[in-house]
Amino acid sequence: MKRVRESGAQKLASRITEWFSTHPKDNYNYLQVSQELGIYGRANRQDVYDILLTLRQQDFLKEVSPGRFALASRKADQELEGVFERRRNGVHEVRVEGHDNPFVVYDDDDLHALSGDKVRIQAILGQKSREGQRARVVEVMERVKHRYVGEIQKNKEYCFVIPDNRALDKDIYIPMSEAGKLKTGDKVLVDIAHWPAFIKNPMGHIVDILGRSGDNTTEMHAILAEYGLPYKYPEKVVQAANRIADGCTPEEIARRLDYRRVTTFTIDPADAKDFDDALSLKRLAGGHWEAGVHIADVTHYVTPGSVIDKEAYSRATSIYLVDRTIPMLPERLCNELCSLRQDEDKLTFSVLFEMDGDANILRSRIVRTVIRSNRRFTYEEAQQIIETGQGDFAPEILQLDRLAKQLRARRFAQGAIAFDREEVKFVLDEKGKPSDVYFKVSRDANKLVEEFMLIANRAVAEAIGKVPAGKKPKTFVYRVHDKPSPERWDSLVSLASRLGHRMKSTGNNKEISQGINKLMQDIKGRPEENLLSMLAIRSMAKAVYTTQNIGHYGLAFDYYTHFTSPIRRYPDCMVHRLLDRYLFRNLRSAPGPEFEEKCEHSSAQEQLAAAAERASIKYKQAEYLNDRLGQVFQGTVSGVSEWGLYVELRDSLCEGMVNVRDLKDDHYIYDDRNFCLTGRRTRKKYTLGDTLNVQVAAVNMERKTVDFILADETPAPSSSAPSGRKRNGSGGRK
Repeated sequence: MKRVRESGAQKLASRITEWFSTHPKDNYNYLQVSQELGIYGRANRQDVYDILLTLRQQDFLKEVSPGRFALASRKADQELEGVFERRRNGVHEVRVEGHDNPFVVYDDDDLHALSGDKVRIQAILGQKSREGQRARVVEVMERVKHRYVGEIQKNKEYCFVIPDNRALDKDIYIPMSEAGKLKTGDKVLVDIAHWPAFIKNPMGHIVDILGRSGDNTTEMHAILAEYGLPYKYPEKVVQAANRIADGCTPEEIARRLDYRRVTTFTIDPADAKDFDDALSLKRLAGGHWEAGVHIADVTHYVTPGSVIDKEAYSRATSIYLVDRTIPMLPERLCNELCSLRQDEDKLTFSVLFEMDGDANILRSRIVRTVIRSNRRFTYEEAQQIIETGQGDFAPEILQLDRLAKQLRARRFAQGAIAFDREEVKFVLDEKGKPSDVYFKVSRDANKLVEEFMLIANRAVAEAIGKVPAGKKPKTFVYRVHDKPSPERWDSLVSLASRLGHRMKSTGNNKEISQGINKLMQDIKGRPEENLLSMLAIRSMAKAVYTTQNIGHYGLAFDYYTHFTSPIRRYPDCMVHRLLDRYLFRNLRSAPGPEFEEKCEHSSAQEQLAAAAERASIKYKQAEYLNDRLGQVFQGTVSGVSEWGLYVELRDSLCEGMVNVRDLKDDHYIYDDRNFCLTGRRTRKKYTLGDTLNVQVAAVNMERKTVDFILADETPAPSSSAPSGRKRNGSGGRK
């Protein structure tokens, strides 16, 4: 019965707050409020009075005279509107347009606002915390859709969900009518239905049952759901894709440049199924070469506005979790019709380059083609040919490798930045549990493919964006990358200096790029390598999609786009359609605002997908260490905060925390200027880049966190370390 009454109080409080919000200039006593809301009976009206008193205590209402209440008065100069961001430490933020720094809202002043809600806040004059100017939420103006993943706890009387997301530190109550056959330990997806200021816990509704907590597929789907990303493919989209016929008909082939007799092959990861790019090479007269970059012609099959196109746009990207790929397109398209499979005729969009022996591009052209891949190479197979000079199509691969190395050298000479941070990968058993860790490194075969994809993307961007002076370029989709922010750059220079690496704090773009490249070379193989390379990457601006070209700082290109992966990136599909519009149909410029909106959506989805991919890695790292409790590993201090030391293990790149309360030998003070903890009595310091031996103390799988404690100062015993830092040359995706 308690849950029923609480649910009723929630609804009543919500009605009362809504009433006063829509009557901001009037005041009422509890009888008038009851009458206006159609509430009768002494007990029910007593509930109204109790809620009015609570809303007054929360400063939502003011008592203008004994027993009469009105919406709390607000001074116009203190009243601001912004977007709420809920933090797991109870110190929330509201970002207000026109203000550089966010306002800080504590738990007691948040009116149960959630991340993304539009709120009205009131600055609390004279109260500034270390985090910033304090404020209170006085109104939740607009609720966004709030969806959480969590674990069911259930008994005969009530059912609630414990959210995985620590930013929401309240359980979500579920009506018993929805509990059905749910069991404690089930992982579910839940929407928050309502959460009035008067009630302690939100009420929610079950959206989907993901499975049993701890099951690998359940946890991977939970990660996707947490970021609002799809984990199932709509059946109607799959059916639509299955009805599409192969477009490689004699009529279509006749409209294209036929490249089926030119030596062509794909180079991809061993487990890849969606081959969206291929390379070709043929010798021209005069010692020149024609190198072809052939890209799956996805937009021949996916028409604008179709059910497949709408789903692809919504997703905007394929998602690569530790153990699975969540494709942007249905399997019929990504693995069959569009995939450039060996010995099959395929429709492609191609960039053909005429190059001399020094990899100078003499001319290029963009054409629609039909190709037939002669060989499907893995990166390992291509690398073997590069190293030995032997194997299928060795002359073509060796020549493309020579050209790629010259292109790469020229790019870095012009100011491109080299980030070759190792990528952690897991050996998984049949249940998806990690049994070992290895690292992917980029080798010559990877770099060969990368360089030709880069020049194809640049050539396409230049074909549309590079116009004579005084002429306005047509609307196009660019991949842009801004220069580092001065603040982040100064932090990197300062930290590198403390670790013994001198860098210039100022300079032009090329000088800064050269400084980063020198740092990357200097730290190769050193304990601080991963830390400084990670901070260098973080100092960079994020690359995004936009119709406003500012160039690509990291690549040192004035024009750049994404053209080469339309199977897994929606912006590439937009680029293909714009090329068709301008080069083959000679139409006027596409509407800029429409494409800018699509660019913003694609950039946002890309960042969500990247966050989900990182979360899946963190989960597997936690799972890996959960089987190694008590073992000792060597690590590097990767972060310092007032509550402890973040330590990244060298053999697995798993990260955990040594809590400051577990540093037993002294009371440690956080120095935020020097990124260190200093013992008050001993003056002992722990700082970024320090090498420590740590013991795995605890693992929280729901939160994907690991707790370490310091081990002795001797090197970590080899018997307790994993089987070794394995390296794998398969490299990442293009």
